[in-house]
Amino acid sequence: MKFIFLTKKVLALQLLLWFSVTIAIAQSGSDLRINEILVENDSNFVDDFGQRNAWIEIFNSAYNKVNIAGMYLTNDPSNPTKYQIPKGDPVTVIPPRNYLVFYADKHPTRGILHLNFDLKDSKYLALYDVNGSSLIDEIRIPEIGADTSYGRALDGSNEWIILDKTTPKANNFTGVASSPGEEFLVYDPFGFGMALIAMMVVFSSLVFLYLIFKNTKRLYTINFKQLHRISMKQNSSEELPDLTGEVNAAIAMALYFYRNELHDHEAAVLTIKKVARTYSPWSSKIYGLRTYHK
Repeated sequence: MKFIFLTKKVLALQLLLWFSVTIAIAQSGSDLRINEILVENDSNFVDDFGQRNAWIEIFNSAYNKVNIAGMYLTNDPSNPTKYQIPKGDPVTVIPPRNYLVFYADKHPTRGILHLNFDLKDSKYLALYDVNGSSLIDEIRIPEIGADTSYGRALDGSNEWIILDKTTPKANNFTGVASSPGEEFLVYDPFGFGMALIAMMVVFSSLVFLYLIFKNTKRLYTINFKQLHRISMKQNSSEELPDLTGEVNAAIAMALYFYRNELHDHEAAVLTIKKVARTYSPWSSKIYGLRTYHK
């Protein structure tokens, strides 16, 4: 029983640790990227006040949500904590593989997405973590024309280009994307590679399942052996009561009467024991003799 309790306790601690690590990863800002910026906005994207200002798109490259609240945006390398993104608003939680747009308009009183600086004379833009010293992402801003954005060729990639179309809150790639099947067909037109991969997957899965069942059986065998050893130790530690001679004699007598004496198992029940005889008393010779009188 002690072994089972300890096993459950260890399992609960492992689950708690895994859950804590998952939460910590889900709140990590290392997956955030400055994805696209527009400096001069004459006839482009408008904000929630109907105004056209410079804007900055942040992309969450992870497959879990990330809360950007408490982090810093700045256009000054010497002042990494120029604008802290306020906490407590659900808009700062960026869904997986999604975007959040900030407006560089020098009007922070219009909302948490409105920064306290603009990008007119800026040549630098950076995103810092909540401690104000850990750099998450930064870019050097080149000369960009009006209503033209500068962004990554693919969301989250390392290649920066002047985009053909501005794509705030959308994928930077606006071309026709080929499916993975079409791309694979270019390298494997006859399907030999696909067949080989399928066979490898099947056999690898079988080997994996075999190892799992084998190790599971071994684990349960070890657990049962340990439980048996613990139970035997507990039973051996229990002292049996001392039996006196009178008690042993009474037990022996009770067993003897049980096996040899005829008794009724219930009150008011008459038990008749059948006696087997080898002759009938009615045919005995003594009943056939006549008395002889002189």
